[in-house]
Amino acid sequence: MANYTPVAQNESSTVDSLMADETFATDRDKSDAKLHHLDKDRLSKHHLVSPQVSIIKHPSIMRQPSGVGATTTVQSTTNIPFVPGQQQGSVGQQGANNNVTGGGGGKPNVTFKLTDDSDKVLPDVKNAGKKNSRRYRSRSLSASSTDSYSSGAEIVTIFLVSNPYVPLDDTRPLCDTVSEKLMDGAAAMGFRDRSKRRSSLPVSSLSNRRRSSSASAGSTSSSYTGSSSDEEEISPREKQQQTSKGMADFCVRNINQAAYGRKEIDIAEQEMPGIMALRKRAGEDRPLKGAKIVGCTHINAQTAVLIETLTELGAQVRWSACNIYSTQNEVAAALAEAGFSIFAWRGESEEDFWWCIDRCVTAENWQPNMILDDGGDATHLILKKYPAMFKMIKGIVEESVTGVHRLYQLSKTNKLTVPAMNVNDSVTKTKFDNLYSCKESIIDSLKRATDMMFGGKQVVVCGYGEVGKGCSQALKALGSVVYVTEIDPICALQACMDGFRVLKLSEVIRNVDLLITATGNKNVLTREHMDKMKSGAIVCNMGHSNTEIDVNSLRTPDLTWEKVRSQVDHVIWPDGKKMILLAEGRLVNLSCSSVSSFVVSITAATQALALIELFNAPAGRYKADVYLLPKKMDEYVASLHLPTFDAHLTELSDEQAKYMGLNKTGPFKPNYYRY
Repeated sequence: MANYTPVAQNESSTVDSLMADETFATDRDKSDAKLHHLDKDRLSKHHLVSPQVSIIKHPSIMRQPSGVGATTTVQSTTNIPFVPGQQQGSVGQQGANNNVTGGGGGKPNVTFKLTDDSDKVLPDVKNAGKKNSRRYRSRSLSASSTDSYSSGAEIVTIFLVSNPYVPLDDTRPLCDTVSEKLMDGAAAMGFRDRSKRRSSLPVSSLSNRRRSSSASAGSTSSSYTGSSSDEEEISPREKQQQTSKGMADFCVRNINQAAYGRKEIDIAEQEMPGIMALRKRAGEDRPLKGAKIVGCTHINAQTAVLIETLTELGAQVRWSACNIYSTQNEVAAALAEAGFSIFAWRGESEEDFWWCIDRCVTAENWQPNMILDDGGDATHLILKKYPAMFKMIKGIVEESVTGVHRLYQLSKTNKLTVPAMNVNDSVTKTKFDNLYSCKESIIDSLKRATDMMFGGKQVVVCGYGEVGKGCSQALKALGSVVYVTEIDPICALQACMDGFRVLKLSEVIRNVDLLITATGNKNVLTREHMDKMKSGAIVCNMGHSNTEIDVNSLRTPDLTWEKVRSQVDHVIWPDGKKMILLAEGRLVNLSCSSVSSFVVSITAATQALALIELFNAPAGRYKADVYLLPKKMDEYVASLHLPTFDAHLTELSDEQAKYMGLNKTGPFKPNYYRY
């Protein structure tokens, strides 16, 4: 066994003398080289190191390995083999082999030799910053791609130099031990196994694996690297699933996720005081007893609270999703486990989307009499496919701009044969969900999807309604230069008074870093516009409909689609220009992030009251037309949420109420009042 003696070195003099005649590509390279020398000095002082053992190369100047694993070499003139599992600086019994390789089973190898050549104890680091250095080259990559680009063996090399903590009694191969410890540490910091991570490789790596496929049913074929869904490829329609109680009237991604979904629903309930208060107050009366509701909305934890509230109020429900990317699979599983007929999963195809709605509408011993819609898809399907059933509907509640627009069109052409409630234009929906919710969720979704910095970016918001106002204000507050496009002179004037420049899209499209559509219209952003956008521009939609961005015009043979991660795609032009498209033009905040439970509580309470009103209204109160929610109900919804803020309303005196011509209990504003 070799004798051990602590090695004492003068840190300052040693480092200065070693670096005196060296040159470096950047100051950072010089700093890293100095830190490396100091680190070696500290290791020599505080660990028992044999004078015959030394690391020959600083990791930053290791040549890029030609194989899968990197090799670190230490030379020796004595035959002292490396013993796997021993602490760095320790030397095992002497043997015949100078080279010992740790690891195996396909894992990166680390080879050691030993030396007493003092000239090789401290390496020359002149080339530390050059391109053959993988450690420095990876700094130019994003955080998401660096760990995918760097090899595991190099991490082992750096780890051995700075962290010699392998237990002395661990006899496993060194690379096995280090790899496991590195993975444990990575898991603790939030990183997952690379084999299970979303694709985050650089474009150069992905381009070698491109495959041609049909981008969408019925569309022109284009080059595509994969869909935006990171879920398993097996369709839930092909699975045979049932709940713990044997119920099978549902179709979700994985019923085994129910426990996780239930926890999310519990969290949402704590942030939804209005709908929970309504559940408690009206639960005993059961005002929706006998109601059979077909729901087609976003399926998330907040919607689950609404669904369970409607059931507590006496209704029977069957539910599908209004957006193929917004469904929370674990929440859908939790609702199915609770006995609800849920037909939805994240990443549905267009065919799956309409199949799910149809399954909600048609079932044995089931005749729907109410519709709760978000976008008008359930209304459209029942009207077109089951016209006799549509005539039996007592009322429709619609909460989106697109759906309301469709209802008004049906009313104008005398095709609407049932009363409908326009929840979207109610004060509580417009001023809170559309404005305050979008104000927060647009930033959250863009950060999650792109990690972009907003300060100084050139942003165009198409549409200055309540959604557009929320998006514009949020981006302006973070330092973006925001432009607005509008067709309405009143909204355009509001934008000008709020400090935004109102322009035509064609006037600013070439300089745009980020474009957000929020109009509810179609073909707001066309292929002609996108052809003129600069490389790296980000495009997304905050309006309900997926028609605002002409995505179909991008599915042509001359363009290549490349998946970056879930809901993020590169669209690549022949000249190499790249545009980043989020959620394939669908609602970005519910596809790439989530929304505030508190704000959704306001909307959910409004929807529930609208259903109660239409279901219990006496014959003749509502004709086959589209109605706004009564002002009294808007005020009631708001009052349900005030206790959360410990807010106390001032009451009118009799004299004041008489002077204003108001009832002391409301409503306090006429229907024509604009909040």
